[in-house]
Amino acid sequence: MNQKFWVSIIQSEKDNWTYTGHTNDVDRRLSDHNRGKMSTTRHYRPFKLIYTEEFANRSDAVIREKFLKTGKGREVRNELIEQYKKI
Repeated sequence: MNQKFWVSIIQSEKDNWTYTGHTNDVDRRLSDHNRGKMSTTRHYRPFKLIYTEEFANRSDAVIREKFLKTGKGREVRNELIEQYKKI
């Protein structure tokens, strides 16, 4: 079985704070964040999903996630977020 992975960006509905991460189940992960299961994001609940990218394997998703957390990657991430706002 070939499992897919996603990099996602979620945004706090409270103060627009964003979190970038990877997962093999976007819906479950968003639910986990909204239920406060992650200490990193607990205080920013509730969240909405604003962006996803699909990958064929976990290692590619991790590479993309790490890139989006770098200086240049933050610029790309901010552009992705701005595109979402236009929808």
